Amino acid sequence: MKTDDFDYQLPARLVASHPAETRDASRMLVVHRGTGQLEHRSFRDFPAFVSASDLVVLNNTRVIPARFFSPDGRFEILRLEPGPNDTWRCMVKPGKRFREGAQVPIGRSIATVCEVCEDGTRWLRFDPPLDPERDGHLALPPYMNRADEDRDRERYQTVYAEKEGAIAAPTAGLHFTPEILAKVPHRFVTLHVGAGTFLPVKATEIEAHKMHVERFEVTAETAAAIESADRVVAIGTTVVRVLEHLAAEGGIRGGAGETSIFIHPPYAFRRVNALLTNFHLPKSTLLMLVSAFAGRELILHAYHEAIRENYRFYSYGDCMLLL
Repeated sequence: MKTDDFDYQLPARLVASHPAETRDASRMLVVHRGTGQLEHRSFRDFPAFVSASDLVVLNNTRVIPARFFSPDGRFEILRLEPGPNDTWRCMVKPGKRFREGAQVPIGRSIATVCEVCEDGTRWLRFDPPLDPERDGHLALPPYMNRADEDRDRERYQTVYAEKEGAIAAPTAGLHFTPEILAKVPHRFVTLHVGAGTFLPVKATEIEAHKMHVERFEVTAETAAAIESADRVVAIGTTVVRVLEHLAAEGGIRGGAGETSIFIHPPYAFRRVNALLTNFHLPKSTLLMLVSAFAGRELILHAYHEAIRENYRFYSYGDCMLLL
């Protein structure tokens, strides 16, 4: 299939650059895959669509401040993953300043470039070590077109975030309050959302796209609960990727690993039965995933209806429930 098959036009006014007043005030477009019926609901109605024999599965990764700047603001880095000997693999800007052996002031540290990688990232060593809570910034999606604010420290994080390691939030979970979570049977998996989630698909044919790798973890108790559930309701595409990766490997089992699964049409889902997800960017791998789940034509029809009804899009926007 062609990447352009997953394109649509979104008015700029519908891009949510800030969160809703309260988490559960979001609107929820319910899509019935069997009939194509659409329902305009509030996220507060979500528990009504979950039965006692279902299992809601959420991603409990915690977003860490991973973006750092030089004192004068001319240079910036995004920490991706730790490496050996106190090094970090980082995205850097501008690249010409980060040549091998160069020393660059970042935050209250000096970053030494240990290695320049083929993909443009760098291995950096910081002296003294960076302090994310003091000097770091959240790596908000580029389309928000703004710097992070104090409020983002709370709102660009789920209420159940626990295990540090994500660069971006699992945004479908941002709608949950403790009260709504308590109304549904649920379990947690962990997938640390990486910077790859922001990368565009540059290939003309989607099959030529190389998917990024992300780390995940599932406890044995959660795996057993997922295997025994009548219906699994995945909260977000990150949960889908974990469960479908494991199902393709022979079943949902506890453990840790990495996944680069790329779900796009046509795809036969093995363990996910329903999906809560936000509205995704045109021509993105996430839009391809939800199209595989509900059908490309139905998804694009639902998106056009959401645009007509002035839904808010992307990370801080409204959500859709695919049944």
